[in-house]
Amino acid sequence: METQRRGALRKIATSVFGLVGVAAFGRSLNSGSPGNTSASPITRFKREEDEDQEVPLFSSSVVHNGLVYIAGKGAHFEGDIKDHTEHVLEELKKELEKAGSSMEHVLKVNVYLADLHDYKAMNEVYHGKFGKKPPVRTTVAVYGGVPGDSLVEIDCIAALKS
Repeated sequence: METQRRGALRKIATSVFGLVGVAAFGRSLNSGSPGNTSASPITRFKREEDEDQEVPLFSSSVVHNGLVYIAGKGAHFEGDIKDHTEHVLEELKKELEKAGSSMEHVLKVNVYLADLHDYKAMNEVYHGKFGKKPPVRTTVAVYGGVPGDSLVEIDCIAALKS
């Protein structure tokens, strides 16, 4: 278990350093040898509403180096924070499964609330959705609200199922 956790943390570090342009460091962390320059393929999934577009606005998820990055999901319908949270978590679950992962493999979650007063009610729905060993999480209230009038938006990073 500890080896899996270290591997996942290594992959997160590789991704973060890769994003800031320290590719050589990322490759050495991922491969264990500084001379290995082979690149892992990147798989991108389109959003359903972008299927007919040659160049979509953004990918719904990306798989790279054994990690799945899920774009923020919102709830764009009338309802309260519990309805929106339930919907968003279900959308995350579908996206994770489509990419080859699951809620139990999520490592990091970001929650964006339109109103910090919804924190307790959001937690009531969120609790237990990621299994008995939940991921790390950041929750913030967004100045000006969540895009699309959603009361909550959630994104995550997960490991692929082995």
